[in-house]
Amino acid sequence: MGILDFIFGAKQRRVEDYLKNDAIILDVRSQREWDAGHIDNSVHIPLNELNERVDEIKKLNKPIIACCASGVRSAKAAKFLNLKNIDAINGGGWVSLKHKL
Repeated sequence: MGILDFIFGAKQRRVEDYLKNDAIILDVRSQREWDAGHIDNSVHIPLNELNERVDEIKKLNKPIIACCASGVRSAKAAKFLNLKNIDAINGGGWVSLKHKL
């Protein structure tokens, strides 16, 4: 097992663990990106609206897997949500996350 397999395998297992715990997939891309395609049954809240809508996410009372186009915005979203005492991880890009489901 190479280092990349170790790193990405751990991320895959973490996503799987969250899904087993009934996690919500939160897509933080723009409306235009969302309209072009997204994961079925995911929740859409653009990153720039996250601060104003954090209570909406808290009411879901479930762990969160954040996703975006590449993983950069979802990393910011997960970090922000963790600071707000919400259990969240970065799921990375939505297309690769969709293949893991």
